[in-house]
Amino acid sequence: MQELATTKTTFKKIESEWFNYYRTLQEIKLLEEAILYPYDESDDDPTVVAGKNSVRNTTDPTADKVIRLTKHKQLNYLREITSAIETVYNALPKDRKRLVHERYWCKDNNKDWEYVANQCYVSKRQALRWRDEMVQATVEVLGWR
Repeated sequence: MQELATTKTTFKKIESEWFNYYRTLQEIKLLEEAILYPYDESDDDPTVVAGKNSVRNTTDPTADKVIRLTKHKQLNYLREITSAIETVYNALPKDRKRLVHERYWCKDNNKDWEYVANQCYVSKRQALRWRDEMVQATVEVLGWR
């Protein structure tokens, strides 16, 4: 099977997802909380009187929450991205994991590749090769092009 060439846009998008991994995890938590605990207006409005034939909600609230969690497109998209990043990261050797921490997950994201390569005890070119392989692996896990 022939590999599809990764577009420049996809490469930059994947790399930005590595930079924003922890922020994406926070977004997932916020979305889950918003879905599980939505703002509900009071159903006990004294001005509304339900008669014998009024429509009543006889649903299962737990099932409704599960359905909302599984059908939410943005939540599924963010979970798919974080899952792909975790899959690729867990498959990396120790030295490449250090590259990920130094370049993408440290507080100071303004580190240049020369500094990151020195921290990993490799050349700048080798660090860039590792980055390319890591991004390509993420693209393959996600099924993007």
